Amino acid sequence: MPIEFAGLTHVGMKRNHNEDCFLLVPEANLFIVADGMGGHSSGEIASKIAVDEIAEFFRMTERDEEATWPFKMDRARSYQENRMSVAIRLANARIVEAATADAKLKGMGTTIVAMAFRGNSAYIGHVGDSRVYRLRGNVLEQVTEDHSLLNDYIKAKKLSAEEIEAFPHKNVIVRALGMKDAVDVDVLKEEPREGDIYILCSDGLSGMVPDDQISEIVRSSLDDLDAAAKRLIDAANAAGGTDNVTVVINRLSAR
Repeated sequence: MPIEFAGLTHVGMKRNHNEDCFLLVPEANLFIVADGMGGHSSGEIASKIAVDEIAEFFRMTERDEEATWPFKMDRARSYQENRMSVAIRLANARIVEAATADAKLKGMGTTIVAMAFRGNSAYIGHVGDSRVYRLRGNVLEQVTEDHSLLNDYIKAKKLSAEEIEAFPHKNVIVRALGMKDAVDVDVLKEEPREGDIYILCSDGLSGMVPDDQISEIVRSSLDDLDAAAKRLIDAANAAGGTDNVTVVINRLSAR
């Protein structure tokens, strides 16, 4: 099925530079969002390295399926699942290399979420707390699971809604590219249906705009995905815009 898509990023209302980065690679049916960290310019360097490395690995393996991979395949995963995992692990290695070579970049890192459509399936790879949502009909569902301290507490202690709201370390992530030489990558397989909409975003959106509002905005802008992306970012900024905010929207269309 053809894929319609849109993407937009904004610095937000409180920051003076944008460490988020996104990339649309329609020739590979690949879409990526990264949320850099590290302060000054290093966060934006990490997020740019990540999206560029993932895109280049997908382009290379699209051109040459016999190309040599930098990591061995995991036999428990399919070819496409391995392709996504290896692309993200390669991005991690490049970020670590860059930070090791330049002391000014020490400590930089980035979250990542990438989605690639192949045949009747879609493959999502992610590290950190950038998310993928799926809107199917009127039901919005978070597809990815945050690699965050808050989510770890929720799973371990089953926090109440009040405790979640008051949690003091909501922005602490427990997994990111650049943290270590090796990284665990979650890879998910989706079976999209005609009309499904997928929203990839940094926590500048998910941390500011409730899920039900995200759903309402997208459902009310189905004829214009660019407008939907802008409305989501406007909503995040209207709620305070405390972080950079990035949105990529995909829709499976019969047209």
